[in-house]
Amino acid sequence: MLKEGDKAPAFKSVDQDGKAVKLSDFKGKRLALYFYPKDDTPGCTKEACSFRDADAVYRKKGIVVLGVSIDDEKKHQKFISKYQLPFDLLADTDKSIVEAYGVWGEKSMYGRKYMGVFRKTFLIDENGKIVKIFDKVDVSKHADEVLAAFGEK
Repeated sequence: MLKEGDKAPAFKSVDQDGKAVKLSDFKGKRLALYFYPKDDTPGCTKEACSFRDADAVYRKKGIVVLGVSIDDEKKHQKFISKYQLPFDLLADTDKSIVEAYGVWGEKSMYGRKYMGVFRKTFLIDENGKIVKIFDKVDVSKHADEVLAAFGEK
């Protein structure tokens, strides 16, 4: 179980365009790495749009936003296009990132148990250290919470 102060687990994946992305690409930058269950679902859309709406502030403050789900590149492209999302989404189809960050596990909805991605955000500093973990995410206000946690409200 990861905790604040831990070194962020290295990862390698592809974004919505099939371009290789790894954690080390963000060395020297502050990163909001947010995990979400599924593209184009109500909660995930609200969360993504809250980051989209705050994009100018994030860019001005030098904070990179990166979304991660187990959806593939094609689904990510549709999601980005439909909501004009200005940040990259990683296609973690082999579940290596969600497992490394401990956000893959058993969930329950309407009494039915299934495996899925927990909604969670990790704030990673310029040196690759986890400075904040959001276990409980209010999808409509999350972008503001992340800015405040980075001391940028």
